[in-house]
Order: sequence, then structure tokens, then C-alpha cells
Amino acid sequence: MKNSTKGWIFFAENDMMLVESSIDISRLTGQVIFHSQQAIEKYFKSYLIENDIIFPKTHDLPTLYELVKKIKDFSIDEIMLEHISNIYTATRYPNNIGLLPDGQVPTMEKSKEVSDFAKNVENIIKKELGA
Repeated sequence: MKNSTKGWIFFAENDMMLVESSIDISRLTGQVIFHSQQAIEKYFKSYLIENDIIFPKTHDLPTLYELVKKIKDFSIDEIMLEHISNIYTATRYPNNIGLLPDGQVPTMEKSKEVSDFAKNVENIIKKELGA
């Protein structure tokens, strides 16, 4: 495995460690979703780097997954990817930190759903890369 791939995996794992250590704290539901998105993004980018695919500077999960699918389609839920990307975009602005696109604070159930999804992506990519 390339060193650059290992670097992306390292930082994705750090995001997942933050998610896992924060999942039961009701006040951190927005941060759980934010770092879940970050982990998925980094896992996709690690896979693309390992396969010598140049990707645009983007945080958009559907865009990155379209590139991943050109190598291998992992049948990842693309509606969920779009949903998580929309949440990520909404949290990038100070007035909306930790809010869902509809302005609501994420519930514990929603943050758990997104973190479980991120964990699934982590397992898929790490297995594929042998990490």
C-alpha cells in the first residue's frame, strides 16, 4: 500500500475514533455526523489514491463515489451519501454548526445511523485495501 494511502487511512481512522468516542453524548450529535462525513470522504480518497485516480478538490461524497465506482461498485447507498453530504455542507457555516439542512439539531438516532453508515464504508474500503 502506498504511503499516501496509509496517511489518508490514518486520518480517516482518527475521524472514526472521534465519532466512536462521541456517539453517546447528546450534545455532540452534529460533530458525530460531521466527522462521519469526513471519515467517508477520506476513505474514498484513500481508495482513489491507491488506484492512481486523480480526484477534484471536493467534499462531495456522491462525486467521490462516482470515481470509486469506476474502479469497483461497492453498492453503497448513494441516497445516504447525498444526505450526509448535505448535512456536511450545512455544518460548514457558523450559524448552522451541528444542524441538519432543515435547521434541526440531529437526534441521537440520526447520528447513530450516520456513524453506522460511516463504519460500514470504513470496513468496505479497508477490506478492499487490505488495511
